[in-house]
Amino acid sequence: MDYFNYNRRQSSVVHIGSTPLGDDNPIRIQSMANVSTMDTEAAVLQAIRMIEAGSEYVRFTAQGEREARNLGVIRKELNAAGYTTPLVADIHFNPRAADAAAEEVEKVRINPGNYVDKVKTFDLLEYTDEEYAAELQKIRERFVPFLNICKEHGTAIRIGVNHGSLSDRIMSRYGDTPEGMVASCMEFLRICRDENFTDVVISIKASNTVVMVKTVRLLVQTMEAEEMYYPLHLGVTEAGDGEDGRIKSAVGIGTLLSDGIGDTIRVSLSEDPEAEIPVARKLVDYILEREGHTPISASLAPGYDPINVSRRASRVTEGIGGNFPPVVISDRGNGDFEFDYSFLPDYIYIGKEDPENLPDNFRLLVDAHFWKERPNAFPFFIASEIEELKDYQTPLKFIRLTNNDLTEHTMELLKQDKCTVVILSTYHQNGLGAQRAALHKLLAAGCDVPVILHRDYRETDVEALQLKSAADFGALLLDGFGDGIMLHNEGGEAMVGDSCMFGILQATRTRISKTEYISCPSCGRTLYDLQTTIARIKEATSHLKGLKIGIMGCIVNGPGEMADADYGYVGAGRGQISLYKGKTCVLKNIPEDEAVERLVQLIKENGDWSD
Repeated sequence: MDYFNYNRRQSSVVHIGSTPLGDDNPIRIQSMANVSTMDTEAAVLQAIRMIEAGSEYVRFTAQGEREARNLGVIRKELNAAGYTTPLVADIHFNPRAADAAAEEVEKVRINPGNYVDKVKTFDLLEYTDEEYAAELQKIRERFVPFLNICKEHGTAIRIGVNHGSLSDRIMSRYGDTPEGMVASCMEFLRICRDENFTDVVISIKASNTVVMVKTVRLLVQTMEAEEMYYPLHLGVTEAGDGEDGRIKSAVGIGTLLSDGIGDTIRVSLSEDPEAEIPVARKLVDYILEREGHTPISASLAPGYDPINVSRRASRVTEGIGGNFPPVVISDRGNGDFEFDYSFLPDYIYIGKEDPENLPDNFRLLVDAHFWKERPNAFPFFIASEIEELKDYQTPLKFIRLTNNDLTEHTMELLKQDKCTVVILSTYHQNGLGAQRAALHKLLAAGCDVPVILHRDYRETDVEALQLKSAADFGALLLDGFGDGIMLHNEGGEAMVGDSCMFGILQATRTRISKTEYISCPSCGRTLYDLQTTIARIKEATSHLKGLKIGIMGCIVNGPGEMADADYGYVGAGRGQISLYKGKTCVLKNIPEDEAVERLVQLIKENGDWSD
């Protein structure tokens, strides 16, 4: 990985039907069906809709051998209709289903956390080294015959590790950590290498973007140390729906794609599968716009580790920097002063507007030559005005700079003037790389000025703005940079930009401003109407700032997959719901029509409700 210059990581080729993956092949887009795998007609029709929307692989759940075999029927019907897009079987808990699926479709996904290891209990079990080795031998004895079936039928596999579904055995040694996720994956990869099986794709996912990015970077480093170059499937599990789902996915997936990591992606939204595909396409296309950019000359600051990051140390200037949460600066230079008070920015930039025309309850950034001394107004400078900073004796002032503006002289001035905050902008084709270069320049120089991350866009498409800004800002925030963010979208509604900024800070876990929903994207295992239920739960609980609620279609995706949630709503059977407090099931098999009200009651009983 070149941290500053965009280049795709070179991976090995995996043969998946007529659509190979990895190496110089395009970054592939995929999705997962949410109809029953046993409903052949519905499965074929949905697969066709997904393919025509641009899905290059179509995944179906296969709970057992019966479903796995029916995938063969679906495959034949799709072939007869002229569709040869590879099918993928998604397997949990059932190695026999994996064996059967390997004879029917082009690729099989298995989860190391439940392929051979016992069903997860969350018990802290103790293993001696001998017992641990014996468990690994059990995996080998079961896994190798599966690989032999795959070799015979030309079937690829995906080793899909999910945060929250690590086995009790892995948890006993590593805990619920990125290191445990990587160890779980490497156990299976080493067997593949020993058996000379090369058609392997890897995914290593979490609903927490911080965990997801760290784990994938650690996996790549670990594989390279063992000279493994398998391609990677990227995704943020249980990202949710709407704006939150898009922003969260773009933060996690976009950060890694920007690193050059990733050969196929799925944007997991709690919406129809066809809706995921254009979102994924937009995100990939945006990242690829930086291909062939003018090279950026930069180096990592001494001691900086992209895997184990901590927030950049900055001085505190009027509540900006230090350990304060990142601030939000809304660009209102166009004179638009309408606000959504659910997402009220900390500062607004008003350009040349006279600050006396605005109420005192806003903190204002005013172009320096139009600034008037008021308690709530602060001058805003551009790079060519840097020598004028010293002439303004105010407790807080802002200056907009790019990487090229950060000369040694400029950084010395910024060190001396303790009242200045930098608005770090970029005009480079690879804006992320240029901003990373600037931040590492400040780190290496020991310049602790607070930094607001700034980007300009020209987007009339709200979804495109969400994806682009989340990928750009999210990567820097996950790298430990940014004391605030400022988004300018020429021609767009300012309130939309404000909502994006708060959503990005929430998705990166740097500032919590609303309820977080960890909701699965639905599949053939889902036991209730997921989209309608999510809407009902949101309507009842969206005011509970900082609370995390998991909404899972079935037990496979909970409680482990929602391990990060405070409360969980999980499908237990047709028309039945189980409710969780953390990882503990506290109410079982509640009728679905009562479950949302019982969830609200549970939150109230535990003291986490506010009106």
